[in-house]
Amino acid sequence: MTGMQFRSGSEHIYPQSGLLTPSWRNMTDSANRFKLIRSGALVDGTGGPVIERAAILIENDVIRAVGAEREVRPPDGADVSEFDYPGQTVLPGLVDCHVHLIGFGDGRSGDELALLPDEILTLQAARNARVHLDSGVTTVRDCGAKNRTTLMLRDAVNLGIATGPRMVLSGRPLAIIGGHLSYFGVQATGVDECRAAVRQLLKEGVDFIKITATGGSTRTSFPFLPSFNVEELKAICDEAHSLGKHTAAHCTSSQGIANAIDAGVDTIIHAIFNEPDGRRVFKPEIAERIAERGIYVNPTLMAAGFGAGGRVELLEEKRASDGLAPDEQASLDRMYRTRDEGIAEYVAMREAGVTMVSGSDSAWSHLKMGRFQAELEANVSSGMTPSEAIISGTSDAAKSSWIDDQVGSLQVGKKADILVVDGNPTTDIRALSNVVDVFQNGNLVERHNLP
Repeated sequence: MTGMQFRSGSEHIYPQSGLLTPSWRNMTDSANRFKLIRSGALVDGTGGPVIERAAILIENDVIRAVGAEREVRPPDGADVSEFDYPGQTVLPGLVDCHVHLIGFGDGRSGDELALLPDEILTLQAARNARVHLDSGVTTVRDCGAKNRTTLMLRDAVNLGIATGPRMVLSGRPLAIIGGHLSYFGVQATGVDECRAAVRQLLKEGVDFIKITATGGSTRTSFPFLPSFNVEELKAICDEAHSLGKHTAAHCTSSQGIANAIDAGVDTIIHAIFNEPDGRRVFKPEIAERIAERGIYVNPTLMAAGFGAGGRVELLEEKRASDGLAPDEQASLDRMYRTRDEGIAEYVAMREAGVTMVSGSDSAWSHLKMGRFQAELEANVSSGMTPSEAIISGTSDAAKSSWIDDQVGSLQVGKKADILVVDGNPTTDIRALSNVVDVFQNGNLVERHNLP
């Protein structure tokens, strides 16, 4: 790794490790109103060309100029903190549009997770938030938590008690009685209760409404069947939209996806084309409707067995070291089949014109926080170019989360959330994991959980 060079005024400092010490970091966060970041290359997150020998000018927490180094200059006479990253790449802070901050990523079910006290879950959420931020994720959309756990964490971050990424929160998910995530969600039946539930959640301070439009891993749910009917879903979406909020719906059946489209859902999560008997049958007409409506799809590839960090990887590691029992091998074979079916659906949806956005679904099931880059690598393995995958995890993920006016791209007026990596992620997506530094709101993050 090439070390970053920092200077304030005309004085240069070359940290031995390439990272600033805590005392230097504090100085860069508070001493100057302006910051100037220079880098070997810049990727803006919109799909624009890579800018060589680039620079970003930050005023307080906002980007004021971005472009070629020779074109970006601070105001005359301004006191400026300068950061040099020769040979390295800057890009927008990553946006993970599907997390569950209260999860442990140790394989426990959501039914078990819901039994833990809120205090424990809030502390776990704080730990996960910090791990994700340190890994380069500066914005998360949390898609379901128990009671007010994540809302309290956000308050703590805003008060300076805790450190974490920018948070777009659903609070409690909206479910039918006994439906997926109903153990810590709002359970509603009928149009009136659905509208009332949306109003209650907004009163609690949520940013969007997470709907479980089909069953899922919850023991009392039916994963291949829709849950809410179309009228109920429409009531939820209409109420949310009328109050300026968006919706995201968990869908693991074809009928559930179709219902979500009819209701006006903004993002479809998982988008698995299951029949009521569990057979996976892709419906091209449904994919075409998703594309026509401009609905985003978050396919959660790692959760389906792609990339690093999931159950497939754990079983493959055990097979290589100790071997698998017959039932474990059968389970792994089923996961391979599911993964192949998922790749086929993913490719077909993209060919239909569906915009795929990246969300890791961590720390659900076996998915640990801090591995969002593996989700972007899985997109590349499934057919995206590295540049397309970066967009899916920055500007498009921000659009899906209705926060693209603030983050997701390196553009004038956006918040200065910036990731610095070693290498060129537009040619090798794995370079995104070579994290050098992370800036949030223009401030250099003191990363505790370094890889």
